[in-house]
Amino acid sequence: MSSRDQFLKTVNHKQPDRVVMDFGSTAVTGIHVQTISKLRRHFGLQRKPIRVIEPFQMLGEVGWELIDSIGIDVIGVWGKNSMFGFYNHAPYKEWKTPWGQRVMVPRDFNTTKDENGDLLIYPEGDTSVPACAKMPKASYFFDAIIRQEPLIEEEIKAEDNLEEFGLISEADLEHWRTEVDKAYFSGKAVVAAFGGTALGDIALVPGLNLKNPKGIRDVAEWYMSTAIRPDLIKTIFDRQTDIAIENLKRIFSVVGNKVNAVFVCGTDFGTQDSTFCSAEQFDDMWLPYYQKVNNWIHENTQWKTFKHSCGAVEGFMDNFIRAGFDIINPVQINAAGMDPKKLKVKYGKDLVFWGGGVDTQHVLPFGTPEDVREQVLRTCEIFSKNGGFVFNAVHNIQANVPVENIVAMLEAIKEFNGK
Repeated sequence: MSSRDQFLKTVNHKQPDRVVMDFGSTAVTGIHVQTISKLRRHFGLQRKPIRVIEPFQMLGEVGWELIDSIGIDVIGVWGKNSMFGFYNHAPYKEWKTPWGQRVMVPRDFNTTKDENGDLLIYPEGDTSVPACAKMPKASYFFDAIIRQEPLIEEEIKAEDNLEEFGLISEADLEHWRTEVDKAYFSGKAVVAAFGGTALGDIALVPGLNLKNPKGIRDVAEWYMSTAIRPDLIKTIFDRQTDIAIENLKRIFSVVGNKVNAVFVCGTDFGTQDSTFCSAEQFDDMWLPYYQKVNNWIHENTQWKTFKHSCGAVEGFMDNFIRAGFDIINPVQINAAGMDPKKLKVKYGKDLVFWGGGVDTQHVLPFGTPEDVREQVLRTCEIFSKNGGFVFNAVHNIQANVPVENIVAMLEAIKEFNGK
């Protein structure tokens, strides 16, 4: 059976012939560009500058040679522009990272250094406006720079937090049609992030793609607004999802069911040991708008819907199910209450667990290869029963993770699949 066939059995809760695997298809299941280079060396592939496919987190393009070497089953289709608003495809230029790696970046990936030696990057690549993100000189990815103007309570309006959302252009539709076709004919499962459906994702709230973002753009202020300005947030979500559904209609008209899963939202609801809000607040503020998007998708397409939320969100799983999500990621098994056995027994009939294969905070970066092997075999044994499990780590694999541990992870998946 093809990768796509195995994937479809998996997400429809049927037992596949093997655990299917994703590395690199989304902005939350990727691999840092430095680590991509190390993996290519391990597999004896040609040394070359790696394309930065997601510049905010400095994720690398896995590429077909590595896809084949690892045995990846899922291909991601990426949008036309980056999170910083510049065109994120060819032509590329070579760029040397602060850690000395040569990579390929888009033409408008423009940076400067501040007085501390930290790297600054700009919305749409325009260095004439204030920088929107910073990479500290000892870091390996960017952090958002908050550029919110002082708020005047009586002048706050929903429109200011909707300026980045609008009806999709013909150029974007053509981009999706072309890129989805290429991914589909690979025989792999296809996942896409069409954009516009993320409700209050704090990675997006600061408006990194906007030269002069208006509205509530400070992350702390946004969180407070969910409590002190709930009607405003609901108005934003309502209008945003109206636009999103119209765009999904247009996108579906050009890609159809060649897409197997869609990344709907990356809003995190959990911390390491708790949640950011109550389940009741989730039902009041987020659930109706998630249902609105998910219901349209399920009524009109064969796409599975993908929800990302880090943290201790076991208590929200029923809410996610009622919201209409098919897939939960990253399954943070090292957070409080996120026991794999409990999750699989209680929610495995309704949710696909995409991730949770190995802990990326402790075991993968700091454990031994045998620690990694043991955890991978254990999580595969638990999550893979009756389908409903796509192997990925708990979130992106970062820089400086020992390559021998990543190889141990991959070998353990092969060991499990060969049983």
